[in-house]
Amino acid sequence: MPTVRVDEPESPCDIGFGMGNSVLMATRDTTPSVADSQPVKSAERTIHILETLAASPTRMSLGELQEACKYPRSSLHALLRTLKDLRWIEADESGSRYGIGTHALLAGTSYLDKDSVVGRAAAVLETLRAEIGHTVHFARRDESSVIYLASRGSRAEVRRMHRVGRKLPCHATALGQALLAELTDTEVRGLLPPVLEQFTDDTITDPDTLIAELGDVRARGWSLEKEQGTVGIVCVATVVPYRIPATDALSVSMSADIASYPAEISRIADVLTRHAAAWAREMRTEGIR
Repeated sequence: MPTVRVDEPESPCDIGFGMGNSVLMATRDTTPSVADSQPVKSAERTIHILETLAASPTRMSLGELQEACKYPRSSLHALLRTLKDLRWIEADESGSRYGIGTHALLAGTSYLDKDSVVGRAAAVLETLRAEIGHTVHFARRDESSVIYLASRGSRAEVRRMHRVGRKLPCHATALGQALLAELTDTEVRGLLPPVLEQFTDDTITDPDTLIAELGDVRARGWSLEKEQGTVGIVCVATVVPYRIPATDALSVSMSADIASYPAEISRIADVLTRHAAAWAREMRTEGIR
């Protein structure tokens, strides 16, 4: 009678069955199925609801959310009730209009607390503000937008608020243009939305014009945005090149009156690029990528 032996598996997924002098190997297929790679509908809808509420300047009604998200009313109502019970969203006194809740804030601040680069940004921004004298920002690219992760307002500026967590399109910000310039023209075109939103009369809304502007940014090493995002505000930005391509950038914003002096723009760009390069060298030395 032939001996039956079981060989030691070569890996947790390989099981050998011996029959006589031969060994038949049965390999467990670990390739993800098509179903595994598809998004979970309820999770996708939940995230979309949160992002829609976060992007809205005011609380939204059930009808407004349904129009924005295109979900069945019954499903939307059930998701809103669950999110409200878990305090990810909250309702007004009437219970009919919804906005982001405190637990969403906790999740956002946790990101800031745990990111090693954001933790270092505060000291860099303080130094920049002291030397330049204007408002300074630190942001990270998220596809075709930038998210502001830290800001320090000018001590002479008392009216404007600089909200951490705000998300703006790359094409209308100096930060975004500096970061887009890190990519190839083909990559930039692939990222841009079909329509570039216009914020002011000076916003670049033509992709070809934006691509040409990015060429100038690459040549200079910094971007200059004049009232493209906000009337009366001019910004200078440069990337922090500790990653390739860079994902983070620093910027300086000031009133258009101040920026009307070319010597001031040159001074700011020189200080900004010097600090960004020094910070990048420091992080690369520490192994931060």
